[in-house]
Amino acid sequence: MASQKHEATFVGLDIGSSKVVCIVGLHQQDLATPSIIGVGTAPVSGLKRGVVTDVEETVSAITAALEEAERMSGIAIDGATINVDGSHLQGINKSGVVAVSRADREIVADDLSRAELVASNINLEANRQIINVIPKAYHVDDQKNVSDPVGMHGIKLEIDAFILTGSTPAMKNLQNAVFRSGIAINQQTATAVAAAKALLTKQQRELGVAVINFGSESTSLAVFEQGSLNYLSVLPLGSSSITKDLVYGLRITPEVAENLKIQHAIAAKPRGKTNKHINLEEFGAAGNVYQHDIDTIVSSRLEEIFQLTEKELKKAISTSGGLGAGIILTGGGANMPEITNFAKHIIGAPVHLGRVTGYTGISDKISDPTYSVAVGLMLEDMEVPAQKRHNQLTDILKSTLQRLKSIVKGLMP
Repeated sequence: MASQKHEATFVGLDIGSSKVVCIVGLHQQDLATPSIIGVGTAPVSGLKRGVVTDVEETVSAITAALEEAERMSGIAIDGATINVDGSHLQGINKSGVVAVSRADREIVADDLSRAELVASNINLEANRQIINVIPKAYHVDDQKNVSDPVGMHGIKLEIDAFILTGSTPAMKNLQNAVFRSGIAINQQTATAVAAAKALLTKQQRELGVAVINFGSESTSLAVFEQGSLNYLSVLPLGSSSITKDLVYGLRITPEVAENLKIQHAIAAKPRGKTNKHINLEEFGAAGNVYQHDIDTIVSSRLEEIFQLTEKELKKAISTSGGLGAGIILTGGGANMPEITNFAKHIIGAPVHLGRVTGYTGISDKISDPTYSVAVGLMLEDMEVPAQKRHNQLTDILKSTLQRLKSIVKGLMP
């Protein structure tokens, strides 16, 4: 493990259903974006549709990705901002109002915290919890849509917030896996929100835009209007659904199906049946499969996924001003040829491929849409207050000491 620690480094840890990705960024005062100094990846099989099902396997994958990123960056990682995923996630738009506390009526950070606390006072089922509260806009007395009211004067402060909630058991299992990997959790945010952080401009958020993260076992959607997050949804379908369809439809192994998908799948309707076939010997199997059959299976599943996404979009934009900036499609599944045109045809709105650009360092490694979420998490990590980082690290050190004490006590006669 690396021993050096640099105070100006930030870490994003994307814990997906097929892969864990860790990205380390170095903040430099003369650059608008951090320099990418470390990237680590590891396959994982301990999650299903974004939810941890095997803690030990997840811990191993996280540890492997962290160690690779540490070797590349020369930085000892002690904390990261992580993503949360899965259809158990729900978003609620809520408001909260408080009186400005200071005698001189100047608004301070504590007033913002109190307003968030009031907005988050919602009734939840016993097995659900609030993950984070995302401010959308503030209102000071009669002045609406204030982005940062600190320093302003007023009597009443109101907040419009997006409150992300999730299943408590799912959150506990994810947090346990991360803590057992030896790092603290600086912050948590939804997968699609993290991707949006890496890909969207302020203008796109103002015009109205949707980000679709097409992952392995889930497809997550975040919709923004007037600069703020307005809607979030996660579908329990992803690119691995296509692989499974190929397995059953063509009667081949999952390994052969995955390779066929990567090398021969195109997001397009079959254009008439032909005799074009693929010899499976190049994949270590026997027999042939027809390209037409591959196209039929792939397009059927993609059509289902984007039709469901369109339904979610209609729920979101029924109360908003529309998607003036269109749709950004990212994630590992977005690498399929012609997929933006296919999605545009199904959804009926402009769709663009989302990939990270404009970074220095080993930026060539993150240009693939697969890395959008991890980069967004790294950017979110930059905004975590230093005091919160200290508290998180203290908590994990205490937890580690308690575990060590239990182990030692168990070894004593």
